[in-house]
Amino acid sequence: MLKKYPIIKWTLISLVSLIVVLISFGLWFVSLLPIDEMKERLKSIETSSIENIPYLFEDVIPNRGKILAVVTSSNTMGSSGKSTGYELTELSRAYYVFKANGFDVDIASPLGGKPPVVIDDDDMGKFDYAFLNDSIAQYKTSHTIAMNDVVAEDYQAVFFVGGKGAMFDFPDNKAIQSIVRNYYQSGKVIGAVCHGPAALVNVTLDNGRPLIENKKVSGFTNKEELLLISDAESIFPFLLQDKLAAQGAQFNEGTMYLEKVSHDKNLVTGQNPWSTWLLAETMITQLGYTPKHRQITAEENAVKILEVYANHGSEKAKTLIETMVSQENKPMAREFIASHSIIAAMQGDIGRFFDMIGLVSFAKTCESNTKKL
Repeated sequence: MLKKYPIIKWTLISLVSLIVVLISFGLWFVSLLPIDEMKERLKSIETSSIENIPYLFEDVIPNRGKILAVVTSSNTMGSSGKSTGYELTELSRAYYVFKANGFDVDIASPLGGKPPVVIDDDDMGKFDYAFLNDSIAQYKTSHTIAMNDVVAEDYQAVFFVGGKGAMFDFPDNKAIQSIVRNYYQSGKVIGAVCHGPAALVNVTLDNGRPLIENKKVSGFTNKEELLLISDAESIFPFLLQDKLAAQGAQFNEGTMYLEKVSHDKNLVTGQNPWSTWLLAETMITQLGYTPKHRQITAEENAVKILEVYANHGSEKAKTLIETMVSQENKPMAREFIASHSIIAAMQGDIGRFFDMIGLVSFAKTCESNTKKL
């Protein structure tokens, strides 16, 4: 039959060849990932506790006051039925930065009580699992203070945690608007990350002008939102970047899913979850203190490599990889770089996709060579 219909024959050969190539590429791609290291790392971090995080207990800083962290109470994205909540990593990492730098942390939400939480296993690290195993932190997240009951005078700063639920119950909450307005006008520090800046969009100062007017602000971008949720414009009351810009903010957009923090006087905002570490430490700086030394995580080092790639290209990124691995012995999550190759593929950017794969392969080679020495 195939002799009678050669087009069918060659079509089948082409399909089989394509399948073989895809399978081979997939196996090679997986081979670039530190699978064994990832498994060992996961075993160790899942059982991590605050007791085995030296950052929290070495060179203890005397109490400097209190910071209020605010999380969403929304458990669904409007009428879409899609579940949501606050992002655990955005709370846990800031929480421990604040604690390590001498500040007690209380947690509030629009409704109080136990708010919904989003736990992304792929992004969880040592601090995040420690937070889940921290009885005090878990009590606070299970018994959040209702915003109407917050005593604003008790705190030196307020931090709005992200999570898509914030888009629904932060913007029109009068207690949130009040604390933001009063803190900004009195010089107290306001921080917000990812979707957290939704708390700022409807705040009007005593002079009648929007708080964010002419302020440099970062938040979850349209590109980041629409890549993951293509119908976001019909699900959310607004796209955060559009809303911030409409209120007169100077929206400061960084590379997708990489660290970006804007610092405008006592207003500190971050673009996404990967901005949380720097944002929390920038808040400490704005409060008048030098942030306590913290060992940079493997994921943060991967972010730095991707930032160098975005701004200076592959060769500069490879130079940084070589320096990190061979000279500085810094940990690096090359699986994070690999995840950005998938993002590039989703965007149809084939050149960047192969560049990312090249960086992962180069990092693996550098690590292998270092182990042989």
